[in-house]
Amino acid sequence: MSDLFIAAGGGGDPIGTAITAIAMSALHTTAGPGGAHGRAGPDVPVVATYSWERPEVDPTPGPLGVRDFTGLLDRPEGHVLTPAARAVAPAGSTLPRLAADLPVRLVLLDPYEGLAGLAARIRRLAEACGPGRVRIVDVGGDILTHGDEDTLCSPLVDALVLAACTLAEVDATVHIAGPGTDGEIPQDVLVDRLDRLDRLAGTDDRFAPTSGHAQAAYRALAWHPSEASALFAAAVHGVRGTVRTVGRAIPLTDASAYVRNIGLEAAVAENPVARGLLESCPRTVDEAADLSAQLTGIHEIARERRPTAPPTPSATPFPADAHRARERIWAQAGDASHVTSRFATRALGLPWQRIPEVRTLLADDGPVHALH
Repeated sequence: MSDLFIAAGGGGDPIGTAITAIAMSALHTTAGPGGAHGRAGPDVPVVATYSWERPEVDPTPGPLGVRDFTGLLDRPEGHVLTPAARAVAPAGSTLPRLAADLPVRLVLLDPYEGLAGLAARIRRLAEACGPGRVRIVDVGGDILTHGDEDTLCSPLVDALVLAACTLAEVDATVHIAGPGTDGEIPQDVLVDRLDRLDRLAGTDDRFAPTSGHAQAAYRALAWHPSEASALFAAAVHGVRGTVRTVGRAIPLTDASAYVRNIGLEAAVAENPVARGLLESCPRTVDEAADLSAQLTGIHEIARERRPTAPPTPSATPFPADAHRARERIWAQAGDASHVTSRFATRALGLPWQRIPEVRTLLADDGPVHALH
C-alpha cells in the first residue's frame, strides 16, 4: 500500500474516489487498471470514507460510526468494510455492497471521537498505508465552499476532513473530481475559483481519467443512487449536455471530466467551516454541526432529524412499456438532455432500490440516460 485516499463527502463519493484512485495509479505505473471492470492489482487502493448517506438510504440522522456496524474487520489501516458487514437496524448503508463492487479497500471514518479523534484516526491510517500521500477526493467540489452559495447543501463533511488532515499534519493534497457535478457550487463559479488557485500557486495541476478508469465504477453505478459520481463517470465517458438530477439540472462540460488538484492549505483557506473547526476543535459531531450551521445557515444533522414525507411505496406498479416510461420521465426532465438513474426511478414513482430494473427497462447501461 502507498497513498491513502479519503472520500471526503460520504454517500456515493467512494465511487468517484475509486475512479480517481485508479486513474492516479495508472499515471504512476506503466500498467493501467487490470481486469475487465478495472479491477486493481495486488496494491489495492485504500479509500477511507464516512457512512453518511441520504435519508432514503439511512433513515437515522447523522453519520454512522463503528458502533453502528457489525462485521467490520479490525486491521492496521482501520475498520475495513467487507460485503459481510451490516449496518445495525434501523440504520442503513450502501458501503458493504460497495465493498463488493469497487476495486478498492473501504475503511470506515468514524467522526464520533471529535475532531482530534478523527485526526488521530487519519494519522494512523496514513502510517499504516505506507510512505505515500493522503489524497482527499471530493466529487463535485463543495469542499471549496465559501459558505454562502445558494445551492450549498452539505458543507460539514468535507470541512471535517480538511480540518482533521490539517490537525493530523499529514502530507495531503485535495482532488476535485468532476467540478460542479454535485450541484452545490455552480460549475462556472467553481472553475473560476480553481483557476484562481492555480494562478496563485503558479501551476495548472489537473488530469483527465479515461473511460477505462471509469469502468471501475460500472458495477456500483448499476445500482447505487449516487448522482455526483454518476455525472463524473458520465463526463469521463464523453457525455456532454444538461443532466436532470433529483435536485436540479447540472451541466456536463469538458471541465466535468477532469480531476483538479490543489494543496491542503489552499483548500482550508477557501473553506470557512474548516477554519472554524480548527479554531474550536469540537469534541462531538453535534458541536461540529452547530458550528457549521452558525457559519453557513445549514445544520445537516438537524435537517435529518426533521420529519419527512414517507418514501414512495415499493408496491408502485412497475411500468411495462419502455416508450411510455420514457415519456413519463421526459415530461419531468424539462429541457435536460439526460437524466440520472435516481431521477428516472423517482419520476416513475419507484424507490431507488429499483434502479437496476429501470436501467434494464430503458436499455441503457451508461452512468446517465439520454431520453431522446
